[in-house]
Amino acid sequence: MTPLLFLLAALPGVLLSWYIYRADKFEQEPRLPIVLCFVLGALATWPALQAEIWAHAATGVRYRRDVLSAGLHSFGIVALTEEGIKWLCLLAYPFFRSFFNEPMDGILYAVLIAMGFATMENIAYANQFGISTTVMRGFTAVPAHGAFAVIMGYYAGKAKFDPVRRWRLLLQGLLVAVLVHGTYDFLFVQELYSELVLLAAGVLGLSVYYAQRLIREHQNNSPFRK
Repeated sequence: MTPLLFLLAALPGVLLSWYIYRADKFEQEPRLPIVLCFVLGALATWPALQAEIWAHAATGVRYRRDVLSAGLHSFGIVALTEEGIKWLCLLAYPFFRSFFNEPMDGILYAVLIAMGFATMENIAYANQFGISTTVMRGFTAVPAHGAFAVIMGYYAGKAKFDPVRRWRLLLQGLLVAVLVHGTYDFLFVQELYSELVLLAAGVLGLSVYYAQRLIREHQNNSPFRK
């Protein structure tokens, strides 16, 4: 892999990480947890890949465009595995730590984990498929991972400060992220139909719009807002 291709693969995730870090306006987080969450997400790509390979082998599901195969592949294997592993990373490290001290931190740390994951995934795709796929994924798959993470992180931010409903909110965040991720992947599997590709682009657009609203809500509810 050339240095330019590596840079193109890594840059979108790094830029989105910087954007979400700057969005945490009122009480910015220490640098070490920021870096560790990104690295944790990057390391999570390997178990996610192994789990997906195992699930495909165990179920016999293949990447096909018929509705049943596409649905099982998109929702039951890819979305559930990838969002599930990112969700576990969120719980394993930042969620129960003292530096997670405002609702916005749920979005911040979820996105950092997702960007580490998406960046490593993008580097692997760049190495295999080259520059055109890398550029396309920089404008589609990487922002999509970010949007799904904002949704998951929004619920994690609420769950942190609501002990009574904590696990209900955490599971709700996981479920919504899986459903949106699965819908996005399912529509792109149907790449023979241009209308479905447009619908998939619409899902991404709505996810980003929804993500921006959730960020603003947690910004407005920050206990550090003056």
